[in-house]
Amino acid sequence: MSESKPALETHDLDIGYKSGGKVRKVGKNLNLELYSGRMVCLLGPNGAGKSTLMRTIAGLQAGLSGRILIEGSLLEHFNAQELALKLSLVLTEKIESGNLTVSEVVTLGRTPYTGWLGKLSTEDHEKISWAMEATSVSVFFQKRMYQLSDGERQKVMLARALAQDTRIILLDEPTAHLDLPSRVEMMHLLHQLARQTNKAILLSTHELDLALQAADELWLMTQHGEMKTGVPEDLVLNGAFESTFAKTGFYFDKTTGGFQIHRDVPTMNVALAGEAGMVFWTKRALAREGIAAHEGYAAPISITATQNWYLDTNGFITQHDSLADLIKTLKIKVPISLNR
Repeated sequence: MSESKPALETHDLDIGYKSGGKVRKVGKNLNLELYSGRMVCLLGPNGAGKSTLMRTIAGLQAGLSGRILIEGSLLEHFNAQELALKLSLVLTEKIESGNLTVSEVVTLGRTPYTGWLGKLSTEDHEKISWAMEATSVSVFFQKRMYQLSDGERQKVMLARALAQDTRIILLDEPTAHLDLPSRVEMMHLLHQLARQTNKAILLSTHELDLALQAADELWLMTQHGEMKTGVPEDLVLNGAFESTFAKTGFYFDKTTGGFQIHRDVPTMNVALAGEAGMVFWTKRALAREGIAAHEGYAAPISITATQNWYLDTNGFITQHDSLADLIKTLKIKVPISLNR
């Protein structure tokens, strides 16, 4: 369960850069709260300032104005050692760990407690073992980091952050170098960890679809330096999600929860009925070909999508075992006059 007081909060925070006497502000008047037991996804267009915000609240660069509080205390009141006991950070850069083993890298997470030459206690060993088990890296704990895939290395860095045993975990683009199955697995793992360990997890990501499914809350950062926050579904329904990522050529479809490419005026209209999953994918495939499929629609051309596709053209029915075959028939064999 999340707690009543935030693990991390910002008040009227402005972020950006100072160079040559000039100030470039990328985020302004940010009032944010991150709670234990919650996973928050930070989203926004390229250049909106997501990485700048992550670096600022992690203490790697100073804010321009405003306050950042960790467990109620100002960030600037913590020295590096004290902050490492409160907050752990996993950056997006590819991991270069030399000849270290997985076990050695995860063990580095205990450095804030032991020092560089410190002896590991029983508790330290327990934390390291738990972190490796939680992230499923125990099976290759003796392997060298260079022997691992990108997804495995990313898991190891998460294990190191868990071994550090901080209330707050920040991750900057943790899925950046992963294939799709690994990205899904990582998002699912982070959501589970927030729930099971009661840690406050904030990650910046470009995985819009996955964030909508996995995040307890979204922080949407706009190109104008403003922030919109809330439960994913609320931000979809009130239009905030769509407006943040508005681009020419595509739009966010509230009915499917995904982005769709704007299509030209359809060259054909057909009626469509059948099983929900089959209807969904049939619509997608037909739309790409300029064919609009409508449920509950009366037309001389109709499709029934069950285990196969049945095309009814004015009473003449043909069966098709793939969408490719169905589309070929629609485009080649159906008389154009039927679409007028």
